[in-house]
Amino acid sequence: MDALEAAKIAQAALDDKLGQDIQVLNLKGLSNVADCFVIASGKNVIQAGVKMHHSEGYSTGTWILLDFGNLLIHLFNEEQREFYGLEHVWGDAKPVE
Repeated sequence: MDALEAAKIAQAALDDKLGQDIQVLNLKGLSNVADCFVIASGKNVIQAGVKMHHSEGYSTGTWILLDFGNLLIHLFNEEQREFYGLEHVWGDAKPVE
């Protein structure tokens, strides 16, 4: 499965778990960090509820990073999402519909 397919699955899962303002960015050719970002907001840390081999940010719960290699999922509370503005930082990335 490629990063874009995985991102669409993550998008659907976040939507199912009441994630808000879910954005999928295609970074292919723009970044050597990952091919896709999934960015979402939530009001409750428990919504993330995903166990994986590498994650960061669960202790504070304001920005949780889930690292799947070519796919990075960023889960923010609303204030941190606005502050860091990843959609603007990666403004050249094409949104995935």
